[in-house]
Amino acid sequence: MSDESAMKILSLEFSSTRRSVAVFDGEKVSASRWTDEREEGPFSLIEEALTEANCARGDIECLAIGSGPGSYTGIRSAIAIAQGWQLAAGVKLCGVSSVHAIARQAKATGLSGGFAVLIDAQRGEFYCAQYDAGEETLRELSPLRIVKPATVDDLQAAGISLIGPDPRVVGYGGSVVWPDAAAVAELAAACLEFVAGEKLEPIYLREIAFVKAKPLKL
Repeated sequence: MSDESAMKILSLEFSSTRRSVAVFDGEKVSASRWTDEREEGPFSLIEEALTEANCARGDIECLAIGSGPGSYTGIRSAIAIAQGWQLAAGVKLCGVSSVHAIARQAKATGLSGGFAVLIDAQRGEFYCAQYDAGEETLRELSPLRIVKPATVDDLQAAGISLIGPDPRVVGYGGSVVWPDAAAVAELAAACLEFVAGEKLEPIYLREIAFVKAKPLKL
C-alpha cells in the first residue's frame, strides 16, 4: 500500500485501569471500545471493536500500542499481544506515547492554552508533561519528566490546567482524562514509525534497580 496513512490500524491502550481498543479504517476511527481492566479480557474487547468496524483480523495491517507511562502490567500485556500478532500475521507495529494521546484528546474536547498532563508515577510522584493547545496546533512545551507534588502545586498556582487519569488531579482542581485507543490510532496514522516486536517497550523513566536478597539461614 503506497499511502501508509491509509492503513487499517488496531490500537490498544492498556496503560490505565480504563482499557480501550480502537480500529482506524484508513480514513477515520471506525470503532472504539473500552472497559474497566477487571471487567473484560483484552481479546473480547478486540473482537468487539473489530466487529463494530466490520473488520476481520486479517485486514489489520498495523498494531499501535499506547506505550505509557502508566500500568506496567497493562502495557506489557498490550505489547505481548502486538508481538504475537506480528509473529502470526507479519503486521507492522508502532508505539505511541499515552501522554501525547491524552493531550490530543484534551484539545479535541476544547481545552486550549497551556496545560499539564499528570500520570501516577508511584512513590507519591507524578509523570508530567506540559502542552499548549492553539486553534490549529498542539505543542509540547516541556518533555515528560517525574515531578514531586510541590511542582504540581506550582503549576496549579500558575493557573495551568491539570489533566490526566490520576484521580489526584481533581484535588488540584484538574480534570480526569483517560488515555484512549482512538487517539492512539489517530496519532499512529499521522506518524507511523514502525518497530520490530522486540523493540516495542514501555515508556518508563526510572532506572531499573535490583535489590539483592539476603541469603537464607539454613
